[in-house]
Formats: sequence, C-alpha cells, structure tokens
Amino acid sequence: QVQLVESGGGLAQPGGSLRLSCRVSRDIFRLATMGWYRQAPGKQRELVATISNAGITDYADSVQGRFTIYRDSPENTIYLRMSNLKPEDTAQYYCNAARYNYYNYWGQGTQVTVSS
Repeated sequence: QVQLVESGGGLAQPGGSLRLSCRVSRDIFRLATMGWYRQAPGKQRELVATISNAGITDYADSVQGRFTIYRDSPENTIYLRMSNLKPEDTAQYYCNAARYNYYNYWGQGTQVTVSS
C-alpha cells in the first residue's frame, strides 16, 4: 500500500510562515509528479503547487511568489514552504503523487490555519 506521509501543518499568524513535508517511497518519488492541493470548508479541492520528477514547478496564481515547492531527493520528500500567509490560505492541505495512466495517490491531509 502506497503511503504519502505528511507533516508540518498548524497555526500561523497572518504574514507568518509554515513548511509542509510529504515523504513517499523511492519508486514513487523517482517517477511521479508530486504536488500539494488544498480544500477549504465548503469549497472544492484546488491545486496549490506541483513539481515534476524533472523539477518543473507550477503554482496557483493565488500563491505565486509566496509559496515554494521543492524536492529533497535523498529523503524522497517534497516540501511546500509557505510565506506571507493569509487567512484565505486556511485549508486542509493534501499531498499528491501522480503518474499519468498509472496512479494518483493522496495523503491523509494536514490542516493549515492562518489566524491572529
């Protein structure tokens, strides 16, 4: 069974920072496009950022310039560094590992709350 192990959520003040991490097996990490999605109460799940196995990144407009996604190959882990957090960033964040026509795996989710 594939596991995506997430950590790093929590409470931050507006303007603050948090870092999320997602660790996966070596086989998945080597081939998958990995990313972060989020879902706020009453809203649909939306893309936050993705990074391909070649290191190509993509960001939602709402987080561009504030969030950075990156890979740590020795640790089979991706990170999402979130800066200048806003209340509207509050959501459950989910790690995703996908390979077209092969698999699409999700983590269990980690809560991020931005509030003063």
